[in-house]
Amino acid sequence: MKAAVIGAGWAGLAASVALREAGAKVTVFEAGHTPGGRARRVFHTEFDAPLDNGQHLLCGAYRQTLALMRRVGRNPDALLMRRPLRLASLDGRFRLAAPRLPAPLHMAVAILGARGLSWADRLAMLRLMRGLKAMSWTPPRDWTVQQLLHYHAQSDALIGQLWEPLCLAALNTPPAAASAALFARVLRDSLAGRREDSDMLMPCTDLSALWPDAAARQVTMRYGSTVRQLRPSDDGIDVNQERFDAAVLAVPPTFAARLLDAPLREAGAAGLLNALKAFDYLPIATLNLRLAEPWRLPEPMMMLREEAARGHVGQWLFDRAQLAGDTRAGELAVVASNAVGIAERNRRQAIEALIDQVAEQAASHPARMSAMPEVTAAELFIEKRATFAAVPGLTRPLNTTPWPTLALAGDWTDTGYPGVLEGAVRSGLQAASVLARASAEAPA
Repeated sequence: MKAAVIGAGWAGLAASVALREAGAKVTVFEAGHTPGGRARRVFHTEFDAPLDNGQHLLCGAYRQTLALMRRVGRNPDALLMRRPLRLASLDGRFRLAAPRLPAPLHMAVAILGARGLSWADRLAMLRLMRGLKAMSWTPPRDWTVQQLLHYHAQSDALIGQLWEPLCLAALNTPPAAASAALFARVLRDSLAGRREDSDMLMPCTDLSALWPDAAARQVTMRYGSTVRQLRPSDDGIDVNQERFDAAVLAVPPTFAARLLDAPLREAGAAGLLNALKAFDYLPIATLNLRLAEPWRLPEPMMMLREEAARGHVGQWLFDRAQLAGDTRAGELAVVASNAVGIAERNRRQAIEALIDQVAEQAASHPARMSAMPEVTAAELFIEKRATFAAVPGLTRPLNTTPWPTLALAGDWTDTGYPGVLEGAVRSGLQAASVLARASAEAPA
């Protein structure tokens, strides 16, 4: 099979790996010049090492991603810092840590021993987990996360301290609008499975080096190549007037709709075209900071307390120097999900407010951390279409299309997950499987 993959994000590269393993000759078309898509390496002149266009966190439940890394010769144990679930606020007021005990005992102990929560809130957390299990982790499809939390009597303090940051991290959508079904799926896989599934996995290298670089080396890459023409048929597909036996379209749904507008109309597939056009998107902002001297955080990843009126809208803080094992540098990354306010604000003011948020909350830590050193470089990345808005009732396309020669891939397809890296990988593998089945069933 001569196969084309359009888009070198995590979904497209996962598809290319599976197609190559199935014996296909794979060509990947990528408009940019770095593999990884919305989770890729970027460079900035004031930083010694490559940055990422957005800081990402994986978890132990990401089985397909971890397996794919091994398939392309990358060792997750060497490239990812694995830590038991530990959520701790920079100001020291909240901490939830799971011990190395068998599941589900590890979560029960973590909840009952949480710092900064009343006993009523700890019992409410256990009640929510039991309630989700009783409904087979499948709340009504039209419920929002906020409705789910209120139904299980979670207090406003508990929602603000824990559930809202987790919802934003997983779905990049505020609880009042986010899908309860998708949030429940994330909680089920990460908190209600094996103890290892709840582990936090933090990249110790840039996201392209994690595995996309290795995957790209195994196929023919055409960087700087924008696909402007796509003509699928039952016996092949034309990509920029070049003939292929099959193709995986692994681009955001807006671009997929643009490429497939005429073919889908001709095929009478108005439903799929409308589904591709129905997505809304939300931004994620990542502020990378270089400090004048080393400054180690108590944990490699810490929670930040929000105060939107002051521009303190970061939710998570990563110690990038600690993750890279560099004791001579001070380097941080502040992450703000649903970053609509940052995208609309003066850039310099947004950066200063986030720096102030980190410095102020670190000064409140009971361990009496040293004062935050001077910031010598700051780079703010705003991925304006970081994820789709994970709202209830959203119709997400399958990997199949009206043509057996064309499959769709992306975290926006119907993976059962929100727009996370594991969903993208699973989608790419499934798209390759769709083409492989179609090829096997085609008449000789």
